[in-house]
Amino acid sequence: MKESTGRHAAPGSRSARRSLIAALVGSLVTLAGGIGVIATNADDRGAYAAGPTRRVAVPHGPIAPVPGPAVGSSAPLPLYLIIPAIGVRTKLIKLGTTSAGALQVPTTTKVAGWYTASPRPGAIGSSIIAGHVDSYLGPGVFFRLHDLRRGDRAFVLRSNGTFAVFKIMQVHEYLKAKFPTESVFGPVPYAGLRIITCGGTFDYSTRSYLSNVVVYAYQVNPA
Repeated sequence: MKESTGRHAAPGSRSARRSLIAALVGSLVTLAGGIGVIATNADDRGAYAAGPTRRVAVPHGPIAPVPGPAVGSSAPLPLYLIIPAIGVRTKLIKLGTTSAGALQVPTTTKVAGWYTASPRPGAIGSSIIAGHVDSYLGPGVFFRLHDLRRGDRAFVLRSNGTFAVFKIMQVHEYLKAKFPTESVFGPVPYAGLRIITCGGTFDYSTRSYLSNVVVYAYQVNPA
């Protein structure tokens, strides 16, 4: 288990929070649409021919300034997420809620998604991005999410051509049975980012991981 986060409060309506916890307990461990389920134990990851972390360059372009309190929830739509330290460059699809009230998940392990009921990345609040860790086909987009360290950077390219730059604060692994919904999804007085995937031990009886890996980050100004 990695470092714990500090205080984080909670956004959105009570119904939105119920939807989110339903998603974290179940949806992130299953591919939508019946494509397949995650079927590997975390201890078996060495069986994947994942190789070294692929090289993803630090992106170049106009950097968005950190928003002030008066900005509120306004921000351009997110298009891509780039995390050079773990070789991630992924398109961001939109994730809503299902008819059952659960968080939608990407129908492929190759891309991540932004939860549209959360603030857009670069707006005040806890912006939520989720994706799969792996599947029976091999590593997913967030296979190495647990390798992130404090100080690493994540870049979100928005629809206006600017990058919102986020500094990793903490990486934490939570048992799904004890997932701290309020801490992860709660409102914060800064532009925050939460990146979520599955992790920990894989339970073959339920065909799901027992934990979630959560990355906490906050937006920073250009260096």
